Amino acid sequence: MSAVQLPFDDRTEAGRLLAQAVHGYRGRDDLLVLALPRGGVPVAAEVAADLEAPLDLMLVRKLGVPGQPELAMGAIATGGVQVLNPDIVNGLGLSEGAIDRVAETEGRELARRARVYRGERPAPRIRASCVILIDDGLATGATMRAAVSAARAQEPSTLVVAVPVASSDALDLLEPTVDHLVCLATPEPFFGVGRWYAAFPQTSDDEVRNLLADARARVGAG
Repeated sequence: MSAVQLPFDDRTEAGRLLAQAVHGYRGRDDLLVLALPRGGVPVAAEVAADLEAPLDLMLVRKLGVPGQPELAMGAIATGGVQVLNPDIVNGLGLSEGAIDRVAETEGRELARRARVYRGERPAPRIRASCVILIDDGLATGATMRAAVSAARAQEPSTLVVAVPVASSDALDLLEPTVDHLVCLATPEPFFGVGRWYAAFPQTSDDEVRNLLADARARVGAG
């Protein structure tokens, strides 16, 4: 774990610092960098450029508690993966129906993002690849745990999670599920991901598309 000065200026700076921490993967011909959109994409774009690796997306959606959408009760990912946070679900007495309604809504957004970001391009080939999953930070870790489950189902050769900042609780949950876990800072108390960025604007769909297009042009993909 590297010592860094918080807050990060923005996601771009965080990505450049994170790239240094995973630089040892550079040169692998099976390397694939997958960002969790939207906020993870500017971070991952810097990492992929430094590693000279392809950049694509791992489509995941947080399941927010009804009436408290920023509080994650779980997450869903491509391939029908659903991960729930039992402490939140049981602590708030959330019913299966309430969870299903949120999952249905977020599932539609997941499908929309697939169309908007990828168009007709197929999803990346994960099987037998060295995959680095990247987000701009982890609070509960629910979305990343869903991403890990979705990636594991496709049998990568190596699965890495790399983030600029995270809560120690999220890292404790993730560490047994991946081959390598990289995090630059675990401030306590955590407060939330945005607290550790001087500039933390919402990443737009256009920015995601532009960063992906730039990455495809760099590696000569269509």
